Amino acid sequence: MQGKIIKGIAGFYYVYVDEAGVYECKAKGIFRKNKVKPLVGDDVEIELLGQKEKVGNVIRIMPRKNELIRPAVANVDQALVIFAAAQPQPNFLLLDRFLVMMERQEIPVKICFNKKDLVSENECQSVCQIYSDCGYDVVWTSALLQDGREEIRQLLRGKTTVVAGPSGVGKSSLTNLVQSEVQMEIGEISQKLKRGKHTTRHSEIIPVEPGTYLVDTPGFSSLYLENIEREELRNYFTEFREYEDSCKFQGCAHVQEPQCGVKAALEEGKISRQRYENYLTLYQELSAKRRY
Repeated sequence: MQGKIIKGIAGFYYVYVDEAGVYECKAKGIFRKNKVKPLVGDDVEIELLGQKEKVGNVIRIMPRKNELIRPAVANVDQALVIFAAAQPQPNFLLLDRFLVMMERQEIPVKICFNKKDLVSENECQSVCQIYSDCGYDVVWTSALLQDGREEIRQLLRGKTTVVAGPSGVGKSSLTNLVQSEVQMEIGEISQKLKRGKHTTRHSEIIPVEPGTYLVDTPGFSSLYLENIEREELRNYFTEFREYEDSCKFQGCAHVQEPQCGVKAALEEGKISRQRYENYLTLYQELSAKRRY
């Protein structure tokens, strides 16, 4: 019997089988022996241990289209990364880390800034310009005012979308806004720290409408770029590509090299200085990791 893992908690995997429902399963020991861990989103084969009780074992994982480490999910079509416009203030370095991770795995990203009711129209336009110039779709929402629901639905329609972002930005509230099948737990916000408390604890696939699924994931407050060499980092800043042919040296890192097309575009205001500074931070981070 085949199905899809829609949730995984404490070693149990909940597998949805069309027209049969959800089965609670354990993974066979062979996966642990081979150091393979089933992921939410995996298409799997299960053996039944009890039809009435709807329990079984995962005995095979089908080939994955893609796989993310953090958040840990498989077989997604796109990512929707959500940050708050304020309370907490958006961490653009963290956002750019996430974008690099998705670019590396060739997963399209949509960017959502929630709580737009807390910032001015000029602030919205300024941030939107930075990322729309890089080729990303940017949407501004307010879960509190139920503003932006239809725009989000259009971005999600017909795809399996992993929803990610820091705690406290309104991920669960927005998830609840665009679907009614599962009401995700909404954590209280720490008034002192202005960030989420007791929010989503596990990844879970949620149906929005036929053919449209959300993968809700635990919030993250930090991301580290793994298995990336500093020389390849420039490939994941999409706005650099237009100007790299103007670099004097092939393989220019756009850091200290003379006659760099990317740095020239930066000085002309064609590339966001905020994005470039974040690039330098990540480049230096990868350089330091390489030494050790």
